[in-house]
Amino acid sequence: MDRRDFLKSSLALTAPVLLSHCSAAGTAGQSTELEQLWQQADAIEASVKPVAIPPKVYQASAHQVQTVSSQAEAIQAVSLARHNRQALQALIDLCHQQGGGRVLLSAGVWPCGAIALKSNVELHLAKDALLQFVPEPELYLPYVHTRWEGMELMGYQPLIYAYQAKNIAITGEGRIDGGGSNQHWWPWKGVWKHTPWQINPQQEQKAGRDLLMQMTEQGVPAEQRVLTPNFLRPPMLQTYDCRQVLIEGLTLTNSPFWLIHPVLTQDLTVRNVKCISHGPNSDGCDPESCQRVLIEGCEFDTGDDCIALKSGRNADGRRFAAPVQQVLIQDCVMKAGHGGVVLGSEISGGAKAIFARRLVMSSPELDRGLRIKTNAMRGGDIDTVALRDIVIGQVKDAIVINYFYEEGHNGAFLPQVRNVSLHNVEIGQAERLFELRGFADAPIGRIQLSKVKAKAAAVGVLDQVSQISTEQVQLNGQSWQFSPVG
Repeated sequence: MDRRDFLKSSLALTAPVLLSHCSAAGTAGQSTELEQLWQQADAIEASVKPVAIPPKVYQASAHQVQTVSSQAEAIQAVSLARHNRQALQALIDLCHQQGGGRVLLSAGVWPCGAIALKSNVELHLAKDALLQFVPEPELYLPYVHTRWEGMELMGYQPLIYAYQAKNIAITGEGRIDGGGSNQHWWPWKGVWKHTPWQINPQQEQKAGRDLLMQMTEQGVPAEQRVLTPNFLRPPMLQTYDCRQVLIEGLTLTNSPFWLIHPVLTQDLTVRNVKCISHGPNSDGCDPESCQRVLIEGCEFDTGDDCIALKSGRNADGRRFAAPVQQVLIQDCVMKAGHGGVVLGSEISGGAKAIFARRLVMSSPELDRGLRIKTNAMRGGDIDTVALRDIVIGQVKDAIVINYFYEEGHNGAFLPQVRNVSLHNVEIGQAERLFELRGFADAPIGRIQLSKVKAKAAAVGVLDQVSQISTEQVQLNGQSWQFSPVG
C-alpha cells in the first residue's frame, strides 16, 4: 500500500473527510512562503541516508537460539531467556565480525534478555516471530551508557541497544514485546494516573529520579551516575550516537518505558511500525538530539506521547547543545496518547526544522494534537515547527504551547518558541482549540494558521502570545481571528 492509499484507508476509519494534499493559502505571498517552507521538508526526506545491509543471512535457530511452545511459557522462561541472550548476542557479534548481514528470527516465541546491535547488522523478525523480553532485571545488566528522561547515566541496558554503531536495522513483520505489565516494570513508576498496582515505596523510581537530576545539575560525570538500587525502567529500543539506522515493519508492545528512543543518532528512518503500549511513560517514538529523521507510515496507540522530540534535560541538554533537527513525520495515525506530535519536555538543546504532514489523529483518549511543553528550567530555542494536511477527529486540546510544564517559571533559562505553522488542518471535536501559555518576559513567537477548520467547545487559553496570523480559519463555522488582549 503506497502512502496515499494508506492515508485514505486510515481516514475512512477515523475521519469523515480527506484533506487535500496540495492546498494553497489565500494569498500569493503566503502561498510562496508556504511552498518555500515545505521545500525544506522535501529536502529532509531526500537527505536521510539509507542503510545498506550485506545480503548474508544468519539463522538464529542454527546457532543455539531456542524457541518455546507458547507465549505463556516464554514469559516464565528466565533460564531460557538467559541462554538466548548469550546465544543471540554471540550470533550478532559473529555477523558483525564477518562483515555484516541479517540475523533472522523465524516464526516462534523467542524469550530473551537485553541484546546489543553492532555495525552492518540487521535483526529481522519474520512474520509470526515474537521476541519476548523477560522482565527479570538481571537480564538487563551490566549497566551501559544510556539516557533516561534526557539525563545521562549508567543504567539498565535497553532491551535492544546500539552504541556508536553505523548501518544497522531492526525489521520484519514480527512482534517485540517488552514484558511491561501491571506486575512487572510498570509498578516502578509508583503513583500513576490510576495506579493499577500495589505501591511499594522501596521499589519505585522517585528517589532515583531525584538523585539523577541532582547529579546532572552538579555536573557529576556520566560514568559515575550509578544508582543503587536502580528503579529507572529501560526503554525498548535505543540507538546511542549511531549513524544510518532503520526500524521498519515491526509491532512493538508492552514496553517497560519509552518504546523507540534514538539518542544523538543521525540518518534515522522509522517506517511502518506499530507502537502499542499503555503503561506509564509508554511514549511511542522519542528521537533525542537526533538529526535527519524520517518517521512515516506508523501507528501509535500509547499510554503517553505518540511522538515526542527531545534534546536533553536541563544541564545535560545545554552541555551537549545538540538540537533535535531536520525531522519529517508523515502518513502516520495517532490514537490514544498524551499528545500526537510533541516537542519536549526535555528540550534544553532546542529544536529546529520540524515538519509533519498527512497525519490522522483521533481518540477519546488523545489529549493533545500538537504539543510543545517546556519551562524555565528546560529553556531551549524551538524554531520552525510546521504541520499540514492533518485530520484531528476527537481530542481534548488541539494546539498546545505551554511554558508552565512542571517547574514553570522557576528557572533561569527562558524558552523560545517561534515560527509555528499549521496549514490545511481539520479538527472535528475538541474541548479547547488552544492552550497557549507563554511568559510575560518570554512570549510565544509567531504562529501562522491557514485553512484551519475546527469545532471546539471553547477557544481556550491565549496568554502571552506575540502574534497569530490567520488566513481562512473557521471555528464552529464562523471566521476566527486572533485578538490580542490589551
